[in-house]
Amino acid sequence: MAFFIYMNKLFFVFILLQLIACGKTEVMQPLEYDGPQREGEQVEMHYSENEIVKVRMLADLVYEYQVGDREFPKGIYMEFFNELGVLSSTLRANHAYYSKKDNTWKATGKVEVINLEKNEQLNTEELFWRPDKEQIYTESFVTIRMQTEVIYGEGLEAKQDMSSYTIKKPQGEFTIEEGAETPAR
Repeated sequence: MAFFIYMNKLFFVFILLQLIACGKTEVMQPLEYDGPQREGEQVEMHYSENEIVKVRMLADLVYEYQVGDREFPKGIYMEFFNELGVLSSTLRANHAYYSKKDNTWKATGKVEVINLEKNEQLNTEELFWRPDKEQIYTESFVTIRMQTEVIYGEGLEAKQDMSSYTIKKPQGEFTIEEGAETPAR
């Protein structure tokens, strides 16, 4: 008798499970992968115009996404060359991201730009580069070390080789030579 009671309970549980299983099934939407499509290590790229290298870029790791964006999670080092092909400036950053849609580079972390021709160095935490306009800019705090002076400020617009620049809110002490143009603010 106990066997029949046990079998009835087992049959009841089986029927109950069948009814639950026959309920509405939720249709799950497939997840789309939005991570990197390609990955490269120890990458070296060159950008050239009229067979003259304009920019040389080195990165330990690069991710390329479906839309053409690129991320450099381990940092980036770039060299900029003048129209004669001579190295004129360098850029180094802890992290970088290239947006293909906007054709804009964003460097973050410890960002350093050195103008070799003028022996000047720019340091900031965030810097944007527009290759089509050959322009760099930021709204962040900047430090520019020249041969004899240091200028601080917030915000900067400059040529990519730092041959000329404007600090939006300059601070610090600097000498203006008599007859020289007043720096733009």
